[in-house]
Amino acid sequence: MTETESTVYSSYDVVVLGAGPVGENVADRTRAAGLTTAVVESELVGGECSYWACMPSKALLRPVIAQADARRLPGLAPAVQGPLGTAAVLARRDEYTSHWKDDGQIRWLDGIGADLYRGHGRLTGPRTVTVGDKVLTARHAVAVCTGTRAVLPGLPGLDTVKPWTSREATSAKAAPGRLIVVGGGVVATEMATAWQALGSRVTLLVRGKGLLNRMEPFAGELVAEALTEAGVDVRTGTSVQSVARENGTVVAVTDSGDRIEADEILFATGRAPRTDDIGLDTVGLEPGSWLDVDDSLRVTGTDWLYGVGDVNHRALLTHQGKYQARIAGAAIAARASGTDVQADPWGAHTATADHCAVPQVVFTDPEAAAVGLSLAEAEQAGHRVRAVDYDLAGVAGAGLYGEGYRGRARMVVDLEREILLGVTFVGPGVGELIHSATVAVAGEVPISRLWHAVPSYPTISEVWLRLLETFRDS
Repeated sequence: MTETESTVYSSYDVVVLGAGPVGENVADRTRAAGLTTAVVESELVGGECSYWACMPSKALLRPVIAQADARRLPGLAPAVQGPLGTAAVLARRDEYTSHWKDDGQIRWLDGIGADLYRGHGRLTGPRTVTVGDKVLTARHAVAVCTGTRAVLPGLPGLDTVKPWTSREATSAKAAPGRLIVVGGGVVATEMATAWQALGSRVTLLVRGKGLLNRMEPFAGELVAEALTEAGVDVRTGTSVQSVARENGTVVAVTDSGDRIEADEILFATGRAPRTDDIGLDTVGLEPGSWLDVDDSLRVTGTDWLYGVGDVNHRALLTHQGKYQARIAGAAIAARASGTDVQADPWGAHTATADHCAVPQVVFTDPEAAAVGLSLAEAEQAGHRVRAVDYDLAGVAGAGLYGEGYRGRARMVVDLEREILLGVTFVGPGVGELIHSATVAVAGEVPISRLWHAVPSYPTISEVWLRLLETFRDS
């Protein structure tokens, strides 16, 4: 940027790049500590989660799951056999995204006393961020909270197709008659679940052997089974070789030579950091790279730059990014005041949970929820462990969810310390179980103490007792 007489200079204690949930939480914590804070955002305040990810996707999925639950209940099933009201579901989704307007989020920022700068912010040197003709300097810290973007593969014909990414999938104004979903992870399975129920004929193309490969294998197996029963054409071990749009129709050609036709194609094949055009090169970092950070979220080799949320690639989850933001905000405030930073594990300035207690829920039918290490991850890390499994259908509370309940639970036990390293649940309603598991894993609660955490009857939380009994008796 060429500095002119019109350039406006402003100084703050902290400058936050990105006003999604992560950036908002950093700003909230630094303002609570009395630090002056500027927030820079080029799109909508509230970020990906509010407008194109968590909120719209769950608004689409909630009616789907509610209908599936109702259909399992005798007496209620006949009342919900018809199709979902797609127009009403989409209208409710629009309400959840505030119709893609961020007035409410702006009022919240105003309420905490943070200054908002609209526009594309770039680092232009240490502790300096430029937004248009405005130069913001940070006395203590710049926090990069710019998140990630969808990655599209370099396929022949892709530029002619106008493919969907997660953004188009969660904001579409109508259900396509036929939809190809490429991928086997969370976005792919959730969007296949939603659009199949909302009237699309969905073909799910998965390059690997199964779905949700970052969870226990049975999670992907149960979800794939349910998707197939719902009408999704699930094809594993299948790669897309080329795509084209012929007379308005998308044609995808697979590695086996199959031609699959659809109205739209969604690629849910990975994420990349939004760091390619934020001036990392001006401070000696590689543009477009993930930011390497310590456990206080400070970028390696700096004493003023923080990388918080998806940009550090530790856990690409909104709730985990917000957790990091609380840690980073507290660390920035401590360093600004000259207070000692608590660097010990589980300290106020240490994001220890990123390493061992990351929870996630996949809102498919059935839901899949997990925290901590899978059995394979625990074994690869060198722990001496035992997997303890239980059929969730055998829990009295599961029967209240209706006929034909299918689900499974697993806890991974560290046999040397007799604590839990990981827990996975798959089945209707299990999303609400995962926080109890997170407390057990993060708190390193001994199994001997878990015996005294009595689950209420009849709830599916009784699975905790059954898992402990299975561990004791095996």
